[in-house]
Amino acid sequence: MSATSAAEPVEPAGRADAVADRIRATILAGDFVPGQRLVEAELSDAFGASRGAVRAALLQLDHEGLVERVANRGARVRAVSVEEAVAITEVRMVVEGLCAAKAAENVTDADITELRDIGRRMQEAVRAGEIVVYSQLNTMLHDRVRELAGQPVATEVLSRLLARNVRHQFRLALRPGRPQVSLPEHLAIIDEICSRSPEGAERAARRHVASVIEALRDAT
Repeated sequence: MSATSAAEPVEPAGRADAVADRIRATILAGDFVPGQRLVEAELSDAFGASRGAVRAALLQLDHEGLVERVANRGARVRAVSVEEAVAITEVRMVVEGLCAAKAAENVTDADITELRDIGRRMQEAVRAGEIVVYSQLNTMLHDRVRELAGQPVATEVLSRLLARNVRHQFRLALRPGRPQVSLPEHLAIIDEICSRSPEGAERAARRHVASVIEALRDAT
């Protein structure tokens, strides 16, 4: 046994996964920005985890494309180009369509009431010019659709895609006029799910994400 392995036992996979989940969530929340250094000691203190768990988590996130390791400089949040953001969103379009279709199959009367309420609040936010509120409701709607889909693998895939693309999504959400474009798209998704139409819900979701792709391309 080497001195290194004796001094620092291998971290259980579950512990490293938990740390990776927390770092990923922080990136998704926008608290860690592209290019920001991720210092093992600081992350260890912040998350109450060992250096070994943090190191394993950063390696996992490196494989996912969220983090990059730079020789002699440690790890940092990976920056994503517009071209890569478009490619990521193209994959998201397929998975979001699947989730919308499954949500339409599973939706209950109580869920319909909740979705309609979210749609109403989104309309009110757009009328009032409350962009941040609208963005929060946007996230709430997409999260709820994924929950209704009952597709944990799809949810995991989308979580990782969104984390890689979070900076572009944030900038897009704040672009003038964007809520007026996306609102009817979101309302169409709600209508199709509440009508219990899997095919219609999938088409509506794909149309919405296609609109996101177009907006990303216009940013170049």
